[in-house]
Amino acid sequence: MNTVYLSTAYFAPVSYYAALLAYDKVVIEQWCNYTKQTYRNRCHIAGANGILPLSVPVIKPDTLKCPTRDIRISDHGEWRHLHWNAIASAYGSSPFFEYYQDDIRPFFEKHYEYLFDFNEEIRHKMCELLEIEPPVVYSPQYAHPLPGETDWREAIHPKKKTTETAPSIRLRPYYQVFADKYGFLPDLSIIDLLMNMGPESILILKDS
Repeated sequence: MNTVYLSTAYFAPVSYYAALLAYDKVVIEQWCNYTKQTYRNRCHIAGANGILPLSVPVIKPDTLKCPTRDIRISDHGEWRHLHWNAIASAYGSSPFFEYYQDDIRPFFEKHYEYLFDFNEEIRHKMCELLEIEPPVVYSPQYAHPLPGETDWREAIHPKKKTTETAPSIRLRPYYQVFADKYGFLPDLSIIDLLMNMGPESILILKDS
């Protein structure tokens, strides 16, 4: 049985879902210390002006170290409204926006207390739309992978090239709305793949 360890992620990138599909067992880490500027609370989409990062504001923990499982979402600002408007603007002209918008919009209408729970509800819905059922378990404590197991908890990261940190994932290019302007932009949020490729998204993931 091949096993991969992943962190939780907000509308995770395509490489993350390729990993969900490729492994016999997926362990999602709950107890790592929360760090900023990761996919735990951010995603990247493609808009008319290029790559656009979207970040979920979180409440600063009282202690220097706090497990990701205990991180709370902040209601500061109009982030839910801003995120949905950015997604609608970026993908309103994509082939499958009208098909999926009613599945995605509710995540910006309901208030969630914990980031981990929010991310996991998103992942469940994305897997449903992709028609995949990854064998996911949650770490009961901070996990220490065994020899031969794959640890991508920090490898799939917005500041790292997945082709270098997770070389077994080879992201296949696909149609993107703004490709004529920017070329193919790899490893954006799963939203990008779904909105552009719809039911064929699963084929891209299998080939990656």
